[in-house]
Formats: sequence, structure tokens, C-alpha cells
Amino acid sequence: MIITIDGPAGSGKSAAALLLAQRLGAAHLDTGAMYRAVALFGLDQKLLDDREKLAAACRTMDLRFDWSLQPARVLLEGRDVSEAIRRPEVTAVAYIAADNLGVRTNLVERQREIGRQTALLVTEGRDQGSIVFPKAEFKFYLDAKPEERARRRIAQLAQSGIASDPAEVLRLIVERDARDKARPVGGLVQTDDAIVLDTSPLTLQEVVDRMFQLVTQTPTAKAPKVQARP
Repeated sequence: MIITIDGPAGSGKSAAALLLAQRLGAAHLDTGAMYRAVALFGLDQKLLDDREKLAAACRTMDLRFDWSLQPARVLLEGRDVSEAIRRPEVTAVAYIAADNLGVRTNLVERQREIGRQTALLVTEGRDQGSIVFPKAEFKFYLDAKPEERARRRIAQLAQSGIASDPAEVLRLIVERDARDKARPVGGLVQTDDAIVLDTSPLTLQEVVDRMFQLVTQTPTAKAPKVQARP
């Protein structure tokens, strides 16, 4: 069974997906980490200005997850880059990998292959329910007000010892929302059959509880067309 969780940056989908996967005993796939890893490679190899070379590098690079750990570690050419891909300079250029059609085509196929090889998968990103796994048994779309998502991002950076300007963080989130929705391929889409959760007033545990209940208590193979809001 495949469970997709899509939503904008800061909506809580990554943390919720990991906890839901752990609670269900499922594998957790962070697809954003894959694009970040390609961006990191492009940054290190100075390929970000050459779309064709970046796409070609993506097709041959050794990009894997170490599923023996939770959260799974991201391995790029045999090196653990789980922390490196979260650095601000990588975040700033991740969109270059995401907007590259060749990169996206390759990573979508890698994601689908993971889905074919995994009995129970919780996968999160921005195009999982719309493009990668349109027939997923359950589709969730998490959202939150931009101000709340900015607050979460600031707290996340602070935990890593990184100071940030609240106004700048909010501006970047708003810009990223517009870019993600306008992306010609793999853009952020809320599908008609997605279960929508506004996470603004909810704790992380409350979000996970609601998804867990829907997944385990719905007798049909497909998620119901409901708006699960507080």
C-alpha cells in the first residue's frame, strides 16, 4: 500500500510522514531529499548552470537511502549527506534540480521503483499523489498558513544553531509557494481525492493521529473524498 503526503514547505509533511511511517511499520520516502542531493552534487561539481550535464549526472549518480535507520540516511556516491543537504546554501538552489525535466524524470522513476519494491510506503513531497503515485490508496495534503510555516522554519533553523530573519524567512516561503505551484512539471497540486489537513492549529501528534485513524479505519482501498479539518 502507498500513502502519499504532499504539501507546501513548512506544512509539517516531513515530520508527519516519518512518524506515520514509524507508527504503521512502513518505509518512509523523503523525495525532497532526493532533489536536494542532486542540487548538492551540482553545487559541489559546479553543474547547476548546465541543465544537460546536471540531468546526465543524475542519471548515473549513486543515490540511495539506508533503510536500516530511521529516519533513513541519504547516501550520495556512498557518502552520508543527510545533514549536508539541509544546509541553507543547498536549500537556496534545490529548485534548480526540481525544475530540471531530465532530473525530475529520472527521480520520479526511481521513486516509482521504490514503490514497486516496498509493501507499505509513506512517501512525501509535492507531486506524490498527483504525478508519481496517482493511484495511491491514500493521499494526504497538508497545509498551513505562511506565517505558521515561517515560524516552524525559524525554530528548525534555531535548533541547528542558525540565526534567521523572520521577515526574510516569510518572504522566501511565499516566493517558494508561488514557484512550486507554477512549476510546469511536478508542480504542487492538491488533487481532488486528497484528504486535506490544515495543520496550523494542530500539533504534530494530532496530525499523525488523524492520518493514522483514517488509514487504519477506512475499509475501502481508496481514500474517501473528505476534508479532514479541525
